[in-house]
Amino acid sequence: MDLAQKPGDRTDPPPTVRHIDDIEWETIRWPGETGKMLFHPRPENPTEPNAGLLRFEKGSYHPWHRHDFAQVWYVLEGEFTVGGKTHGPGTMFFHGDPHCEEELRTETGGLMVIVQYPGPTTGGRPIYDKRFNMEQRREVAKERTDI
Repeated sequence: MDLAQKPGDRTDPPPTVRHIDDIEWETIRWPGETGKMLFHPRPENPTEPNAGLLRFEKGSYHPWHRHDFAQVWYVLEGEFTVGGKTHGPGTMFFHGDPHCEEELRTETGGLMVIVQYPGPTTGGRPIYDKRFNMEQRREVAKERTDI
């Protein structure tokens, strides 16, 4: 790639742009969580990340679980206790690949930006279908916690 190219000379595709208000809140697999994933893997773009907002009701949580992809969280609102430590707005988490997520709980509720992307070392890919777009949640005990 020639970095000295001028605008208009480039053949790179333009960015994909979406607005949060154009996406509906969807049910996520963990109790009290809903999400708006503006981007997610799909057949025509399997390496697209899961990227969007997670909304947490007061008292929501998720248990310890493991993934082979990487992800970043950014807390916009609320307080979250993760692995026994409390974090508030302005906190960013980076989870490499593979990684274990400690139990997360919130008594305040909150809002978080989340980006999950293919693991650069494992090649593991984030999962959207039946995790971020559920019609109905299953019991937490029936959820897989190993990916």
